[in-house]
Amino acid sequence: MTIRVLIADDHALFRDGLVSLLEAAGFLVIGQAGDGQSAIEQTMDLHPDLVLLDLHMPRMNGLEALRQIKGRIPEMPVVMLTISDDEDCLVEAIKEGAEGYLLKQVDFKTFLEALSGLQRGEAALMGKSVKVLMSRLARLSTQDTQQKPRVVLSDREIEILRLIAKGHSNAAISDEISLSENTIKYHIKNILQKLNAHNRMEAVLAAMREGILQNE
Repeated sequence: MTIRVLIADDHALFRDGLVSLLEAAGFLVIGQAGDGQSAIEQTMDLHPDLVLLDLHMPRMNGLEALRQIKGRIPEMPVVMLTISDDEDCLVEAIKEGAEGYLLKQVDFKTFLEALSGLQRGEAALMGKSVKVLMSRLARLSTQDTQQKPRVVLSDREIEILRLIAKGHSNAAISDEISLSENTIKYHIKNILQKLNAHNRMEAVLAAMREGILQNE
């Protein structure tokens, strides 16, 4: 299935280059936006399969655009693009529901591998980002005093969630615990439902806030 993509970035030259690379890789770019407000409007009109959203844009920045997109279409996959590895922005983007956070400096092969991982339900994150994210989310979770109902996960689900928190792909989890990838996907689906999460990183954050996972 061809993946329909909307690209939002205020640098036209970067957008044009990304369009060419994505289309050469088999993606279909159905829209381009130069600011956050336009990104929201085109997302609502075009309903792409994936939104690539620059962090810093005029009229409305990427984080605010992300909040509004997720507020209207929670299941819409959004990956943030940025030249900055600012930890606060990374954590905020994942808290707001982004499925990925990629630096523009990454090589295109790695970029494509990260986007391909989204189709398997994996977060589009680089190794360093995963480590930073887990550390920061663990600290934030201890500051969250809001009382929530206790969520009960099975031992197997907790084991899989720990591996997700370490940045493992479905294939890596399958190898680690000797289960098929289809079985891993089944467990992850149940985990997301139980934790009321839209993606894997949201599930990890929810599990930390529930006290199910600790920073390891």
